[in-house]
Amino acid sequence: MIILDELRVEMTGYRKEMAELADVLNIENAKKRVAELGEETAKEGFWDDLENSQKVLKEQKSLEKKIDHYNKLNENLEDIITLIELSIEADDESDIEEIKNESEAFKTKLEEEKLATLLTGEYDNANAILTFHAGAGGTEAQDWAEMLYRMYNRWAERHEFKVELLDYLDGDEAGMKSASILIEGENAYGYMKSESGVHRLVRVSPFDAQGRRHTSFAALEVMPELDDSIEVDIRPEDIEMEVYRSSGAGGQKVNKTSSAVRLIHKPTGIVVSCQTQRSQYQNKDYAMKMLRSKLIEIKEREHLEKIEDIKGVQNQIAWGSQIRSYVFMPYTLVKDTRTGFENGNIQAVMDGDIDGFINAYLKSLSHGTLEK
Repeated sequence: MIILDELRVEMTGYRKEMAELADVLNIENAKKRVAELGEETAKEGFWDDLENSQKVLKEQKSLEKKIDHYNKLNENLEDIITLIELSIEADDESDIEEIKNESEAFKTKLEEEKLATLLTGEYDNANAILTFHAGAGGTEAQDWAEMLYRMYNRWAERHEFKVELLDYLDGDEAGMKSASILIEGENAYGYMKSESGVHRLVRVSPFDAQGRRHTSFAALEVMPELDDSIEVDIRPEDIEMEVYRSSGAGGQKVNKTSSAVRLIHKPTGIVVSCQTQRSQYQNKDYAMKMLRSKLIEIKEREHLEKIEDIKGVQNQIAWGSQIRSYVFMPYTLVKDTRTGFENGNIQAVMDGDIDGFINAYLKSLSHGTLEK
């Protein structure tokens, strides 16, 4: 019974943390706001203004989701405490392992919810657009870029986020030269913004017959997907559009038609492309979204007043400062150069287990030890 008594003390202690979380999330005000929005949707003529109605429904859905997440977590805690108390009353220790597992799962979810409260940036709740670039070094770097591409796809799967491929350019012999994906899910950009930068790989190259150790680089750009309500002044004469035939790995990743679109923003030299949609029009639409998102993300990050102030930024984005090293040989270690967080299980990291790095970054931001 000692173990059960200790678990009861530990888990009942989390009631205070749940109350604090409710205050941080402003749950009571959220409930009142949901009720107000419900009354607004019931008003006559609500659907006449489609733009406003969509905005109201989006806010309502977001608040309801936040309340639901909190309620489920709180119910989960109370269920665990009840199970512990019933086991103590019945003098039955047969459920100890189940209770331990449930308790650990609860603590993980609570930590996730607490971290989500750190996502207070203007675009943190948006979907994320990730663009991968292989560095210099040919096949070795292109293979590394594809390894990163797989890692972030696996991360999205772990979190049950939807991934849509926007663009993919094969490597010369293996891997890829570049790719873009859209990750759709709550706070996707808030989590993924920590991953923007240059990633360094050290390993014995599988492409080197002499088995020598190689260092490779790949860059990742992360942008929020912005809706049309955010205005961006992009002049038509500043955009050069190129149409080309799509190409992908064995035809599996893209449609091989002459509908792929590449947009070049002439004042800054920024290039975006999309080739995975069915029509040229759809590819152009996605490419414009990417361009808008990229320009706004840069403007916000550089604290600029106007889009026109962005000059020569493509070099800064593609080859910013190195943020993380992945060492496969002579030892195995992944270490973030900004936060110092590290993980020796490199295979787990490459399979998408990167939450530790993301969490360390968010905590550092909240403590003021990192620049956004």
